[in-house]
Amino acid sequence: MPLSLNLLGLGHFNPDNEITNRFLEDLDIGTTDDWILERTGIRSRRTALPLDYIRETRNADVREAVEAAEISNAAMGARAAAMALARAGIGTSDVGLLIGGSCAPNTVSPAEACNIGRELGVEAPALDMNSACSSFIAGIYMVSMMDEAKLPDFVLLVCAEPMTGTVHYEDRASAVLWGDGAVAAVLSTKHRGRARLIDPRLRSDPKGSDKVVVPRLGHFHQEGRTVQTFAIRKTGDLYKATYDAVQEDARPFHFVGHQANLRMLESVCKRCDIPDERHHTNCVDFGNTAGAGSGSVISGRWDQWTAADDVSVVGVGSGLTWGSYLMRFEEDVAV
Repeated sequence: MPLSLNLLGLGHFNPDNEITNRFLEDLDIGTTDDWILERTGIRSRRTALPLDYIRETRNADVREAVEAAEISNAAMGARAAAMALARAGIGTSDVGLLIGGSCAPNTVSPAEACNIGRELGVEAPALDMNSACSSFIAGIYMVSMMDEAKLPDFVLLVCAEPMTGTVHYEDRASAVLWGDGAVAAVLSTKHRGRARLIDPRLRSDPKGSDKVVVPRLGHFHQEGRTVQTFAIRKTGDLYKATYDAVQEDARPFHFVGHQANLRMLESVCKRCDIPDERHHTNCVDFGNTAGAGSGSVISGRWDQWTAADDVSVVGVGSGLTWGSYLMRFEEDVAV
């Protein structure tokens, strides 16, 4: 039986450099603002890379992207984590376990969680749990399956995603999608917070492991139409399953999906009869930030949620993997 996890704080971070649709038009890769908006609904994205680097190199060699970045992936994760810790009202010395996750960590070894821990000054066990774009949801699922007696008071979960560093900016299909960002959460089974995380789910179908790939030394590629169809179907299924399992009539039921692109999310809302006012997204302004996307939407609205709100969060990722949880907000409780 999964543990009842409490969410004490949530944080997010996106770099300053902005890749607008006009910027992509000027790269002359066969795309326009109208073309991008029609297919994705995305207007801009953030990147840790200098814009001049993208213009001049098109990121033809992904190995150069790590050195070119103006902020490291670990530093992005640490910025999101600092916000989450501040919102939770605890310090780095209170963290008993640090879990990281990323589609494209700056280092294969050490774990990106160790790099983030160094940036933060956290002295605690640190490990990565990589489940691609579903890493943040998978982290919640894994903590919920752990032995409560052996868990520390506070677990810090961080998902930092330097996805623009995986893009070949001659490939318009990838270039229009990706942005960089990070999300972090402070979790506890022993202390109450602003929300409880209910009904975590995670599934995988390894037969589809070749459908979305970030090679160790190569560019991102995917079977776009196949993956989008899969994502719409699985997201709708998980949303409906969560609604049927835990929805309460007196509580507004919101939806935050994987921020792949707005058109995919609109298809899910149409399929599941989700009204516009209950659907929340940030991919229009930040692009697809992989595993950081859904959590950053909720973090960006942190002060707007009320104790009556339920948020169904659904994610999909390579693997192929899909997962979900319900975030049930409550009266805020100090640590």
